[in-house]
Amino acid sequence: MSILNVESLSHGFGDRAIFHNVSFRLLKGEHIGLVGANGEGKSTFLNIITGKLQPDEGRIEWAKKVRVGYLDQHTALQKGMTVRSVLTSAFDFLLEMEQELNLIYEQMGDADTARLQELMDEAGTLQDLMSMHDFYMIDAKVEEVGRALGLAEIGFDRDVSELSGGQRTKVLLGKLLLEKPDILLLDEPTNYLDKEHIDWLKRYLNEYENAFILISHDISFLNSVVNLIYHMDNQALNRYVGNYDKFQEVYAMKKAQLEAAYNKQQKEIADLKDFVARNKARVATRNMAMSRQKKLDKMDVIEFSSQKPKPEFNFKEARTPGRYIFQTKDLVIGYDKPLSSPLALAMERGDKIVLTGANGIGKTTLLKSILGLIPPLSGIVEQGDYLEIGYFEQETDPDISTTCIEEIWKEFPAYSQYEVRSALAKCGLTTKHIESLVKVLSGGEQAKVRLCKLLNKASNVLVLDEPTNHLDVEAKAELKRALLAYKGSILMVCHEPDFYAGLATGIWDCTKWTTLTV
Repeated sequence: MSILNVESLSHGFGDRAIFHNVSFRLLKGEHIGLVGANGEGKSTFLNIITGKLQPDEGRIEWAKKVRVGYLDQHTALQKGMTVRSVLTSAFDFLLEMEQELNLIYEQMGDADTARLQELMDEAGTLQDLMSMHDFYMIDAKVEEVGRALGLAEIGFDRDVSELSGGQRTKVLLGKLLLEKPDILLLDEPTNYLDKEHIDWLKRYLNEYENAFILISHDISFLNSVVNLIYHMDNQALNRYVGNYDKFQEVYAMKKAQLEAAYNKQQKEIADLKDFVARNKARVATRNMAMSRQKKLDKMDVIEFSSQKPKPEFNFKEARTPGRYIFQTKDLVIGYDKPLSSPLALAMERGDKIVLTGANGIGKTTLLKSILGLIPPLSGIVEQGDYLEIGYFEQETDPDISTTCIEEIWKEFPAYSQYEVRSALAKCGLTTKHIESLVKVLSGGEQAKVRLCKLLNKASNVLVLDEPTNHLDVEAKAELKRALLAYKGSILMVCHEPDFYAGLATGIWDCTKWTTLTV
């Protein structure tokens, strides 16, 4: 049974085309991975099928009464709402059914025999729906999902306005899973999840009876939960049966075959053009030349898209710093209240330290306290000598109003336009991206702009806050290579063990010093 049909979809931003004549069909129970490089339009596609964006052309048709659940990390959570109340709001539609059921019961008292039978049928249908959606287990379900995503540790009665970005995402994901929609739309759900919560989500999605579309650059996660891949590339959407590894195998084979056919045809075209050019003016060979020209005119030319620019990350290195990068004494971090016990931490030259632990326990706060961006509640941070620090923030400022070129030029005013464009191109951004406003780019493209600033500034210490979030597979692999080659020191927050394996010289588990219950 088809849940969603998309026909002849075309869409773009300005003169930048995202999709051209794309068609797509979603069947009941399909578990789909939507993959593609940063900026190919994966999130835009979800926004179009959910009605948040209107396509330039095409038709989107949902089956009747389909309940769609979309993990949108920009959903507003109102001050005064608790974690529990947000999770429980997933069952609002059931509470409305309960009110409808109570109204039916009231009407039964005055109904004649025929009407009574109708009302009993309606009541039975509502009761079946309520049972199917776990109405009689709401509290238990809220507790189960909340604990599985680590929300119990945050506190079910905590005001959502006090939560970090990652914690808010967990709350929204929990609400969505509790709603049990007919189709789940998940855009990078693992970005803010810790390993144990990712493992739970894997199990949940494997047992999920309904359909879902998942955008993720986490290959092991994709491989474990999807049975179909839709690949978004060069304005097209192609379907592959199997998991991500199977898709890569088939895609590589198709690409090699297409490239071989393209090269063969290009040689044939060159030979025909050469023959026509040499023989069209000679009377004796003019007819043969015209025959070759007709063959050229009728030829169905194979299109082979040029390779997208691959990112090349190479960090510029500054002079060698002193022995210690930083030392802390009785450092207590936090804002209104302490997030840590007194800390005595030290990082030496050449260390590559990864901070791990649940969202919201103060990892970003610790980075900012060490950098001097926010004052500690008590204690001191002593930075070492001759430090040249490069800092990568987790997200782009939502109020940013500059283009990519302007953003780099602000940081490096002495660069020529050619140097700015070259720097952005080396980060894997195309000309269209480079000339766009930063705020209209995808999360992965915005991350590449922030990385561009970092790469072009000489440093001897890199402080990286979740650098892999939103990056596509190719960019992530290149970033790891560049960090392995970097001779300076690294202090990094990261939730991906596969990424920092072989890179980290030390791992600091922040749950050991947080004042929050985890």
